[in-house]
Amino acid sequence: MSEILDRPAAAERPYRLETSAGHLMRRAHQRYQALFGEAAAGIGLTGPQFATLLRLAEAGRCTQNQLGRLAAMDSATAHGVARRLQERGLVRAAPDPMDRRTRVLSVTAEGHLLLAQAKHAGKRANEALLQPLSPEERALLLSLLGRLSG
Repeated sequence: MSEILDRPAAAERPYRLETSAGHLMRRAHQRYQALFGEAAAGIGLTGPQFATLLRLAEAGRCTQNQLGRLAAMDSATAHGVARRLQERGLVRAAPDPMDRRTRVLSVTAEGHLLLAQAKHAGKRANEALLQPLSPEERALLLSLLGRLSG
């Protein structure tokens, strides 16, 4: 008990980068991106493109704004990612029959084929990232990250 009382309050402790949650999550994210890049070599999808294509395939069809929300991206980023996927022929855009001003996006057959490869790469990258953890630690980490990401 005296140990707890002797510990300085958070405001009194010096800030240390190696114990910063944000810094450690950024480093883990960088490591995952590198692992995904290795596993997905030749596929040609970035992490945001993979997330966008995956969410669109899960949704079936949706507007660009909906897709941005599903993939947790701001509208400008979602617009750029969707445009690049369309340019590659992985996503098609068509006018919404209910509102001609709105474009509805869907994954093309080529997009579905590439997505299947990317899912395998994502699984390999996740396994490599989480490899040092026990199954219980993996479950706890993913649960805590889910809580932190809102």
